[in-house]
Amino acid sequence: MADDLEGRPSIQGQDRVGYDLSLGYRLKVMFSAFWHSPVRGKVLVIAPALIGIILATAYATVILNQWNAPFYDSIARRDLPGFFHQLKVFAVIAGMLLLLNVVQAWLNQMTAVYMREGLTRDLVSQWLQRKRALRLSASGLIGVNPDQRLHEDARNLAESTTSLMIGLVQATILLISFIGVLWDLSSGFVFRFGAHSFSIPGYMVWAAIFYAASASILSQLVGRKLVKLNADRFSKEAELRFALMHANENMPAITVARGEENEQKRINTDISAVLTVIKRVAMANVNLTWVSAGYGWLVVVIPIIVAAPAYFSGGLTFGQLMVSVGAFNQVNTALRWYVANFGPIAEWRATLMRVTDFRQALTSMNDEINMRGTIKYERNPPGTLTLDHVRIAAKIGEEIDQCGGFRIQEGTVTIKAGEKIMINGDHNVNRKLLFLALSELWPCGGGKIGLPPTDDMLFVPQSAYIPGGTLREALAFPEPVETYQNADVVVALERAGLHNLVSRLDTRARWDKLLDSDEQRAIGFARLLLVRPKWIVFDEVLEGMEPEWQSTMMEVLASMPEAAMIYIGRSDTYVETFKPRVLHLEALHAKPEAKVVTKAANAPAPVV
Repeated sequence: MADDLEGRPSIQGQDRVGYDLSLGYRLKVMFSAFWHSPVRGKVLVIAPALIGIILATAYATVILNQWNAPFYDSIARRDLPGFFHQLKVFAVIAGMLLLLNVVQAWLNQMTAVYMREGLTRDLVSQWLQRKRALRLSASGLIGVNPDQRLHEDARNLAESTTSLMIGLVQATILLISFIGVLWDLSSGFVFRFGAHSFSIPGYMVWAAIFYAASASILSQLVGRKLVKLNADRFSKEAELRFALMHANENMPAITVARGEENEQKRINTDISAVLTVIKRVAMANVNLTWVSAGYGWLVVVIPIIVAAPAYFSGGLTFGQLMVSVGAFNQVNTALRWYVANFGPIAEWRATLMRVTDFRQALTSMNDEINMRGTIKYERNPPGTLTLDHVRIAAKIGEEIDQCGGFRIQEGTVTIKAGEKIMINGDHNVNRKLLFLALSELWPCGGGKIGLPPTDDMLFVPQSAYIPGGTLREALAFPEPVETYQNADVVVALERAGLHNLVSRLDTRARWDKLLDSDEQRAIGFARLLLVRPKWIVFDEVLEGMEPEWQSTMMEVLASMPEAAMIYIGRSDTYVETFKPRVLHLEALHAKPEAKVVTKAANAPAPVV
């Protein structure tokens, strides 16, 4: 789908959940995304068929309403043969309407499915573009619970948009169809008061418009709070879902620490927040029910009351009265579509706001980062990595001498292909920031980093990522499974000390739960044997591993003497194996008189 629209409003502050964007702009963004979607063709094929079915249904409904006149007149005349004949006519009309309703239901469902497919794939595509998801996670509240927005919000928006759009089209067509019928019927309404008689052109049309308009205005006044309340509800429910998921993922640590009671209090606080906003939504819906249900019951007698003067004066037969009542109800139903759907429209607008805010935040990640100091990156020829007076800021948007960052003590450093390096230093230095800086995810600081070609480098974090699926897929990540031969995969597993997993290569499981931390790190080393990168950067990956696992990992690394290795951290095993050149990190202490500079409002945050 399209990345974004040109000329979008600037976003001031990534920590905000909602942006000051108009409804028209939000619709424009989503329409642009849909128009560039692969599902556009499918929806555009279904749409004409759907409109055709709706037109046919409206025509059949008009015929059914006209059928009321001869049917009820036959009853008034006590004409039994005419009565049975009209029942046969009804069976034909009802059969047509039933068939049309079934076909329309199928088309409605398919439209919702394709809309959801296009929206979800677009959001996932925007979310997983290079570095965006990581930056978003450090961008405040908008980065919390992306799974909720990608799954539930996308589903709700697609389904509600489809339902409301089809409902609006259907109501409009019914209105156009029956307002003419009702106008023609009204022309025969003659009112007599004593010796005087008069008629009002379109009398029942104006009555229906007045009735529906009064209901709409009252619904607007009573239910206007629902949009904000539903947005708050979705936000609170997402926070509760995240709290439950987070507790479940960390239950071993919570249990060992005997923290169940504390965690229960935290979750109960989130439950209370959800229940509070749900109660407010419920009360708003109750207030809205006074209007919607009240007008709903009145419509049983209102059209008869409106047409009664003409009927009792002899201007209408009983059958014509029932035709007028049916036409009035159809016009009123069409006019009151907004009233009947005020609650769903409020929920739709709240969901639209959450989805467009999320998408807007993602597309804004391409905006230029505005910080007081940044590291300059350049691309070196293959075989060389340079560090030129690199300084790393400990916080976003602050000068190094104000926030207390660190630097590479050696100043200018050149690392050649095949060289083995260890980088460590002061204990109070956050070495992980250097790992992120080398991977171009933390540009806060100063100096210059010259990197070899991206395809030659592989970064190994302290905690390996094990995706869901088969173990073979986990080993090949991020490449497709067919990238590597089965024999190579088996050899990589065995050399990484994972002999017992060879027979389970194609087993689907939550491997991040089944494997302990050392085995998960070993998966990362097995990947090295498959990828064979020319440059490898490690983030304290050997710290905390059992000695026998460390020895196995060193054997893996020793089998790749041609690779340049940069180990960020402290590891005696690494030192004993490679006798690396050691670089030192030196802490830079913040000046006590320095003023803290806050993060620029429009700066997408680098990821910590």
